[in-house]
Amino acid sequence: MSTASEPVAHPHHRRGWWWKTLLVGFVLWVVTIVVTVYTSNTNLVPTIILLGSFLVPFTVVLFVIERVTGTVSTMQLVTAFFVGGILGVLGASLLESDLQQNALVYVVVGFVEEFVKGVLLVVVGWRVRPKTARQGALLGATVGAGFAAFESAGYAFNAAITSRGIDLVSLLQTEVLRAILSPVGHVLWTAILGAVLFGAAHGRPRFRWAWSILVTYVVVALLHGLYDSNSTISTLLAFLITGTPISVAQNGAVPASIVGLSSTLYLVGLAIVSAIGVAVLIGIQVHYRKRTRQLGAPAAPGWADAPRPDVLR
Repeated sequence: MSTASEPVAHPHHRRGWWWKTLLVGFVLWVVTIVVTVYTSNTNLVPTIILLGSFLVPFTVVLFVIERVTGTVSTMQLVTAFFVGGILGVLGASLLESDLQQNALVYVVVGFVEEFVKGVLLVVVGWRVRPKTARQGALLGATVGAGFAAFESAGYAFNAAITSRGIDLVSLLQTEVLRAILSPVGHVLWTAILGAVLFGAAHGRPRFRWAWSILVTYVVVALLHGLYDSNSTISTLLAFLITGTPISVAQNGAVPASIVGLSSTLYLVGLAIVSAIGVAVLIGIQVHYRKRTRQLGAPAAPGWADAPRPDVLR
């Protein structure tokens, strides 16, 4: 028999909605593409962009809704996704508008975008109780997912619009790549920052400053910059490994002889940076769980064994 403090069963908050939404959304995306090609109706292109850009990030939000606890409501999470995403890309765009294109631009972008998302995470999580590393990771993933969704929509739009008209193939390639990578991009970086930000305030009603927050911000920004610059790094490595002079590149285009190697190195580089990020996030979660046990308080449940939040208080 449940007590007033226990979650009450609610059919709308059962586990599994995230993967069901992902599956149904993917089918709708494919059907929309088929109909667009068959009818040549360009009015459907915005639907393709929205479905392809928002499907995976919004699935992340549903994943979080099924696991988050405490004073976080479903509406707060949805608001964090949409409002946080819009304000995030607007703020990052303003701060990055005067950046010079050079070797350090990716690092600077990493610091700018993670700062903007960090500020939004503080605003969203100001009244969240309890403040734990797990709660911070989940909320950080939500803010990062919103940022990723709106950013991906912009990239997809730019890929679609060409001087020859709408390039549907380029649009789909961009959406597929960004959809696959979104969980280990903005979502992962902000989840790491959120875990430390909330973990430092564990057991307190307000955020608490700790040097670990600054260190984590720097690490996350550098990982973000390394992740974004991987394409350039992999191309340069391909030139070096094959002994191909960089001068043979025409107008920035990679010679066909090293495209395969460059693509392989690109995927390997993304996998390495993503693995480092996942390892950092897991390490942070383990650290704060051990710290909680040492303080004599019950550890917050992990992502996999969290109680079902049938009612989000």
